[in-house]
Amino acid sequence: MRQGSDQGNRGWWAGRRHMRLGYILVLVSVAISYALCSLQSTTKPSTVAICIQLLTVAVVFRVANVHRALRRTVDGVLVVAGVSIIATALFNINNDSKILDIGLSAASMIFYLACPVVIIGHQVRRNVVDLQTLLAAIAAYILIGMSFTFLFNLYGLIATRPVFGPAAADSLSVELFFSFSTLTTTGYGNIVPATSFGQSIAVMEAITGQMFLVVAMARIVSMWKPAARLAKEPESAP
Repeated sequence: MRQGSDQGNRGWWAGRRHMRLGYILVLVSVAISYALCSLQSTTKPSTVAICIQLLTVAVVFRVANVHRALRRTVDGVLVVAGVSIIATALFNINNDSKILDIGLSAASMIFYLACPVVIIGHQVRRNVVDLQTLLAAIAAYILIGMSFTFLFNLYGLIATRPVFGPAAADSLSVELFFSFSTLTTTGYGNIVPATSFGQSIAVMEAITGQMFLVVAMARIVSMWKPAARLAKEPESAP
């Protein structure tokens, strides 16, 4: 019985390490994507950044323990999308097409929006709050900001006038800066959306950011369990 308990504990800790390392990988890939987007002086999405986003989505769906059938479907879609994007870049197919940029921006927005939804759903099912939960919350929060970044980017590609008016030229780096300053409600005020639709997006992002902090972070603080306590719980079971 003791040997079986020890094996069960090792499996439990192995699963926890796997998920924790997975969320660390998610944070690293998002950081790389953030850096690449911050270097974009135009609204054109970066092919390399898009490919990293596909990798991020694949890792999130695996770490969040999504149903195998759904995960396989998503993996198939990501592989097809990745091959298409790489082929388009290598062979310069419609490289100057605005329609392609709009498609890539919309795909990025959807990918980044799906990830926090999957992460939050996974953490709600776990009913345990630990270091992994904290890493997952940070990843989800950043992914929300990235999703709104590409929503602004998509709007900038479609709109007939600059998103931020004469204050700043439309670019992915500017949209990234504005998205995260809005998400965190920093509100420097140096750039603001020039249209009512852009302002509505900004309000929606600010509310989303605050609601996330209130709900997710409050749960982490109220239910936090030290690792030592978590390690003892399986052994105390009858």
